Amino acid sequence: MSDPAVRRAWAARLRGWLPDRASDVLALGCGAADLPLLAAELGHRVTVVEPLSRTAVPVGTGVRVVVGEAARPPLAERRFDAVLAHSVLRTVADPAAALSRWAELVRPAGRLVVLEEGGPGGVPAAALAELAASLASYTHVEQLGRDPRSGEGRAADAHYAAVIHPAPPRRHAEIVDVHLILRRADSVLLARRSNTGYADGLWNAPSGHVEDGEDVRTAMIREAYEEIGVVIDPADLRVALVMQHRAPNGSARTGWFFEALRWSGKAVNREPHKCAGIEWFELDALPDDMVAYCRAGVDAYRAGDRFVLHWHHPGDSIGYRPRSPGRAVVLPHNEPDTRPSQPAGDRT
Repeated sequence: MSDPAVRRAWAARLRGWLPDRASDVLALGCGAADLPLLAAELGHRVTVVEPLSRTAVPVGTGVRVVVGEAARPPLAERRFDAVLAHSVLRTVADPAAALSRWAELVRPAGRLVVLEEGGPGGVPAAALAELAASLASYTHVEQLGRDPRSGEGRAADAHYAAVIHPAPPRRHAEIVDVHLILRRADSVLLARRSNTGYADGLWNAPSGHVEDGEDVRTAMIREAYEEIGVVIDPADLRVALVMQHRAPNGSARTGWFFEALRWSGKAVNREPHKCAGIEWFELDALPDDMVAYCRAGVDAYRAGDRFVLHWHHPGDSIGYRPRSPGRAVVLPHNEPDTRPSQPAGDRT
């Protein structure tokens, strides 16, 4: 870039690729330092990641240098408005993994700018666009080989820039379900699952999913009537505990366990097509063949716990295993302060 015309051409390109305001820019694979220095001259705060032996950023330029591998920048939790990678993908064993890692470093509404060659030994633009498809909301490819101002005289697709706008991270979403702890003295009602395709043959508390538009209390009242025919007044429901659970397949859900203080009607099996029967069990003599998630909830209820994690590991059984390591983790919470208050200025 010693030619002023070439330098002006690259500056114009960077203005189009990088944010139009002073931003945090990460430069990868820019050993000659021309592009990072040019980005700094445009007002950006530039960090360069290069192996020590290749770094060529002069001291006093304001460009921060971090020693490391461009494919896996050692930047912990730092995020940037733009990541600029020059001629890196062709050198790494797993280009898809490198792109994914770079995309993680981009802030929302930021962009990833990848300069590559598509000739022999390079990464064709179409191949790069395919690699970026799962990461990007959209990708723009700009050919550089036909523009004499860029200093390139190669054929189209030999040298190109891909501006990748990563898709915003997917929001975490979970199923919400409700579970009824229906007691008769020291006994609790359980139902044996059947013909559902999940945990069939195991005992579970009357339960179900919260439907769109429902609150958890309404869902519990509905499920109680649909499954076992009991009618519960909203005023007679109490939250026993809340549990976040992950199944062995990795899917997560949050369960609200309710206790009914009173109810009307006789508990019967109203869904014989997916329930093999209902039965009362002593709380201190629960059956072993229960759904592990439900068993953890009832055990937490008996212990007086209010907030619990139940995080299955891959390969864990859906059913409760008495001698297997427990997965329930109790989350502490603040108990209400029931001490009598003292007048201000009279506290010791």
